[in-house]
Amino acid sequence: MAKLYFRHGAMGSSKTANALMVDYNYYERGKRALLVKPQLDDRDGVGIMRSRMGLQKQCRFVEELVRMTDEQLREYDCIIVDEAQFCTKEQVRFFVHIVDDLEIPVICYGLRTDFMHNLFEGSMWLMAWADAIEEIKTVCWCGHAAQCNARIDENGDMVREGEQVVLGANDKYISLCRKHFYEGNTGKKK
Repeated sequence: MAKLYFRHGAMGSSKTANALMVDYNYYERGKRALLVKPQLDDRDGVGIMRSRMGLQKQCRFVEELVRMTDEQLREYDCIIVDEAQFCTKEQVRFFVHIVDDLEIPVICYGLRTDFMHNLFEGSMWLMAWADAIEEIKTVCWCGHAAQCNARIDENGDMVREGEQVVLGANDKYISLCRKHFYEGNTGKKK
């Protein structure tokens, strides 16, 4: 029985590297996985899924996926979605269709919450509808588990307000434990 998976983790938890490794595992076994991400995420170039550690592969966009016919989708043994927090409710509902009606597993990777500790739309619906929810672990500067994504400015200080989506990596975000997130302590010596 196919399942909808939501594998979430804070910034820097190797979500994209995990997605690319799962794709490779399918390839090694002679299976076809389809890598997709929302079109909004163009940091690595159009149609490229790239991890911080250098793994990369061509991918398609979620916006293309939802226009595919059931026959086209049945050509794949698995759908792997990166940056799933940027998906809409309708796109997540389409993932449910792929799983329930076509019996193709969909594995989604993404952030659970934004820099204000609020759920993203895609994450909210994945938390509601996924068959399996798994956390990909990473650590805060203090060594405790990091579940919070703090946006930082050019001085390394936390930013507490602004647009929900500002694309970036280590230059704009740091993973913190809940205690240090609410304290605003990025570990930077003052």
